[in-house]
Amino acid sequence: MAPRNRPHILIQRRAQAEPFKPPPRTIKGQAHPILEDRRALGERLSFELRAASQSGLERRNQCTVETQERCEGIYVTFQSFSGLELALESLDPTAGKKHPELLSVQLIEIDGKLVEKATVYIPDGKLGYFLSRLQQYIDTADETKPKHLNLVDRIRSIGLASLKELWTDPPDEFPQDDSVVWWEIWLRRQGGGLELEPLSVFVNAVGARMGHRSLGFNNRTVVLVEARPTQLTQALDVLDGLAELRRPRQVATMLAGEPASDQAEWVTELAERTTAAGGEAPAVCIIDTGVHQPHPLLAPSLLTTDCHACDPNWGTGDHHSHGTEMAGLALYGDVGASIVDSGPVQLRHRLESVKILPPRTHQANVPENYGALTATAASQVEISAPFRRRVFSMAVTAPSASLPTAGSTEIFFGQPSSWSAAIDALSSGLSIDVTESSITFLDADADIRRLFLISAGNVDTFEVNHLVRSDLSPVEDPTQAWNALTVGAYTTLDSVEEPDFDGWSPVAQQGELSPFSRTSVTFNRVWPIKPDVVMEGGNIAVSPMGENFDTPDSLQILTTNAPLSNTRLLTLTNATSAATAQAAHLGASILAEYPSLWPETVRALIIHSAEWTTTMQRHFQATNRKEQRTVLQRRYGMGVPDLNRALRSGSDALTLIVQDTISPFDTDGKMREMHLHDLPWPTEVLADLADVDVRLRVTLSYFIEPNPGARGWVRRYSYASHGLRFDLRRRTESTDDFRKRINAKALAEDEHKPSTEADSDQWFFGAKGREKGSLHTDIWIGPAIDLAMRGAVAVFPVSGWWKNNKKGENDRRLARYSLILSIETPGQDVDIWTPVAQAVGIPIEVEV
Repeated sequence: MAPRNRPHILIQRRAQAEPFKPPPRTIKGQAHPILEDRRALGERLSFELRAASQSGLERRNQCTVETQERCEGIYVTFQSFSGLELALESLDPTAGKKHPELLSVQLIEIDGKLVEKATVYIPDGKLGYFLSRLQQYIDTADETKPKHLNLVDRIRSIGLASLKELWTDPPDEFPQDDSVVWWEIWLRRQGGGLELEPLSVFVNAVGARMGHRSLGFNNRTVVLVEARPTQLTQALDVLDGLAELRRPRQVATMLAGEPASDQAEWVTELAERTTAAGGEAPAVCIIDTGVHQPHPLLAPSLLTTDCHACDPNWGTGDHHSHGTEMAGLALYGDVGASIVDSGPVQLRHRLESVKILPPRTHQANVPENYGALTATAASQVEISAPFRRRVFSMAVTAPSASLPTAGSTEIFFGQPSSWSAAIDALSSGLSIDVTESSITFLDADADIRRLFLISAGNVDTFEVNHLVRSDLSPVEDPTQAWNALTVGAYTTLDSVEEPDFDGWSPVAQQGELSPFSRTSVTFNRVWPIKPDVVMEGGNIAVSPMGENFDTPDSLQILTTNAPLSNTRLLTLTNATSAATAQAAHLGASILAEYPSLWPETVRALIIHSAEWTTTMQRHFQATNRKEQRTVLQRRYGMGVPDLNRALRSGSDALTLIVQDTISPFDTDGKMREMHLHDLPWPTEVLADLADVDVRLRVTLSYFIEPNPGARGWVRRYSYASHGLRFDLRRRTESTDDFRKRINAKALAEDEHKPSTEADSDQWFFGAKGREKGSLHTDIWIGPAIDLAMRGAVAVFPVSGWWKNNKKGENDRRLARYSLILSIETPGQDVDIWTPVAQAVGIPIEVEV
């Protein structure tokens, strides 16, 4: 391979935008249940609905909670037949000022089959919406297609909702007794915080306690309440703003490594030959336990004015050392290598710190709304340094769900939480309205996007067969966030050198997933693939008899220490926290090298630079099935990022970067446009290579706006505001045929889509395998002569809640995206970089 000593090529030319309509697809409809007597079904459901209404009115009249207001409606649950989905949009009409409203949707398992339960709020006087449809269904029951068949045929039963029907976390996590617990309450947002006042009055009336921070999304407000289930049950008769109930996420305990030997002289020597970056440089913002700012290796890069805390009563110093450990890795990358190296160290980025975790003595029994705290952290650094470019590094996570067991369903793994949705909202550029008691996300700011790097979370029990344990351990909250870069851990440390561990063996072999790392193998397949990448996280050792596990120093990573109980300035750390800090170093280095790149592009470059290790590749090579490759991707992500690959191209390794903005949807909710990029392409060089195999890698990155209410995650209830996809011109296609294949509006009247040779076998994951989340990457390998003809790329929209909601606003809804393409010609003495650089006008330096 030629040295990577040339810059990536940023394509300044905008794409050709053209009206877009996806080609028609054949969609197999979901079969309705075959019912012997539809009339009896309609009459029974009508009776159940009237009974629920009467029971709800009686329960409301019997409520003893003394408040000025009473609920002006009832909460009703619709349950589907097993294996069928409810017609959710028919349960949620939008006409009129007061109408029935779909609040939440649950998937539960009954006798091994999935059943959908939807809870709907029906205002007083609006029961007729459903009764009239049921009556029309009954009156036409003898016809082949009765009226409202799609709505009614799917409903097995209707009943008055209880507290459990509003619970959207796994059913077995609902409080099992009447003890006092904290609840995450999701309210229907009314704007201006009006929904919080009735809840506050109710909480005081029943003797419960309300959290001091709320988090507001576009149509939901989230707040914590401490109450007994019996107390909260009465809210159904008092409040008409309830939407969902979930459990608060408790932050997992973080483990620091055993301290290394006192090496104060090494620290002093490194500090003397290190030059900090200037004040205009980008920064890594450490969201953690605070940072020990006076540390000699950190102080020149971390001003006291850049140290913050979400609560001023916490102080900004590090009370745990975890934040200081992360700071050293984020600033230097490899602290140990920097100490051993004798040359000068020129840092290119700085540090910021926000303490998001309180000291142990501060209200330890009160859970926090970590989505609101994360928004507070972002707000504080942006107010302090509004023009600074930064990446956020957060190695603070919470368990998202219980471990799966044999025969258990995985439907809850991967679904959004208030915390992960807050990360997505912050990333997508939503502006933040911060008050003492609430955080509210407002409209998106066209100039602000935020890149969050978050640790995947750590496995807390170890096994010799650690891959099985990691595959069964889902990544922790909030790392399921679509827009975040989730970092897992692998290891190259496989030598146990301490005499005290004679006979012990490393659990993970070199280049394998670290035993600490979690995965998304158990995620429901509709959710994003996590982790995105893996970095060094250390290893563990197992005793000769295989009964005990430990972390010898030789299997951990050297970093900076907060001298809390000793004077040591260096310590050891490990796991996905350490991996995330190192990835943040890489992200800030990209910002320093290319100041004009968007956060979406930095995320894409980190993933685009990643490669699977030889050990990981053996697993991929063992299967030809694309579905199994996706499972392995949910373990390893795209592999290990490389700073040199992320920053530089070479004569035989060309990277093109496109940053553009697309308008996905029209005001009527239809697709608006697609983008066609006719890229500068090393066509002649590739053609000369003929049948030599070359490699193309494509990465598409964009940020979505979240819609976190659990209302089925489909159509107008989709979590993502929009989706984008890419496609390339095929070997035998003209550009015109390419357009006609992917865009129905490019076809003339009565013209059929052209038939072209498929190329799915040459893509590693394929179109279906790369469609999850808001980042899509794939690898094509084939003859250079075929790639020579493929320099046209289309980017086009797919559905999302923007398409179906607030349609009048679609004119101003623009979606940014980054598109990266790399061509590599391994083992070939050719120059594919220079002809493209000349085509775009980059000056070529000639050695004399």
